Amino acid sequence: MRGCFYKKRHTSYKPPQDQTMSKPKFAILDDYQGIAPPYFAHLESRIDITSFPETLDPRDPTQHDALVQRLQPFDVILAMRERTPFAAKTIKALPNLKILLTTGTRNLSLDLQAFADQGIPVAGTEGRPPGVNSTVQHTWALILAAARNVARDDAAIKRGAWQGSLGFTLSGKKLGLLGLGKLGSQVGKIGIQSFGVEVIAWSANLTQEKADEQALAQGLPVGSFKVASSKNEFFAQADIVSVHNVLSERSRGIVNAPELATMKSTAIIINTSRGPLIDEKALLAALNAGQIRGAALDVFDPEPLPLDSPWRTTPWGQDGRSDVILTPHMGYGEEDLLRGWYKEVAENLERWLNGEALLRKMT
Repeated sequence: MRGCFYKKRHTSYKPPQDQTMSKPKFAILDDYQGIAPPYFAHLESRIDITSFPETLDPRDPTQHDALVQRLQPFDVILAMRERTPFAAKTIKALPNLKILLTTGTRNLSLDLQAFADQGIPVAGTEGRPPGVNSTVQHTWALILAAARNVARDDAAIKRGAWQGSLGFTLSGKKLGLLGLGKLGSQVGKIGIQSFGVEVIAWSANLTQEKADEQALAQGLPVGSFKVASSKNEFFAQADIVSVHNVLSERSRGIVNAPELATMKSTAIIINTSRGPLIDEKALLAALNAGQIRGAALDVFDPEPLPLDSPWRTTPWGQDGRSDVILTPHMGYGEEDLLRGWYKEVAENLERWLNGEALLRKMT
């Protein structure tokens, strides 16, 4: 990353000689479950800690002004993943900021060049429990919930009804993976080994050779992941479409009205990746028209969903509408993972207070 890290601001903290001087201020953002404070309790004598669990969306001008006003006094900010974006405009409006800490190995909502230009170091975390990725597990929870009508039947029983819907079997169905990286290939492996699905895949630069390499990496035979000959064929053949692309300007809206129109009327679409990968207006229109069987979504744009969002207020599954299952971006919301992240952040914060080099620097 280019830019002089010490161009405008000193990035290391030197404890004041006069202990009556004010302590540096530390803001914890978007800790929805309130689990972060205990990990920083041992530093309370050295730093003032404030938590802000309610997210402000800086893309909204009014909320951006409120966010800047909220954060201007702080020397250190902890960003939980991509819940609060930090663009250059926001960064420049925070004159006291000396270090930005974030969770995860990367955070695409941070303008790292702008941080570097302002001389503000950014550091992340690495810890992740071993085994199947939490987002992969959540993807399968949504696929199964959609296929077996879990949410609908749960609601029916609680209101005094009994059977009123029928699920569908996964065996023999085509699982379409839109993106075949580490997460997508793990989802495919589980589908093949546990449910007997046939896996097809597509992305702009995916070849059969690369798909075979991913299959081998998952301990599967060559040919386990079949690459669709075109994007159109992919959407036309898949019974389940699971989105696993990385969000970029190129991939934004990669699922739009033409792709949704190509899908089978019995198909479902799953998104545990990023909300903007699917054009929201197009998906809402398709689901309101009952164009496909349903959708199961863990990610949205914006997040958190506004209270008046049509995702919240539409009577899904009624009057010809498709079934819709919603979860509040919980793909990575795993207890062990988040606690591990906060532990790593606390370690880095203490290093900064001690004037020591940061670990896992991103700028």
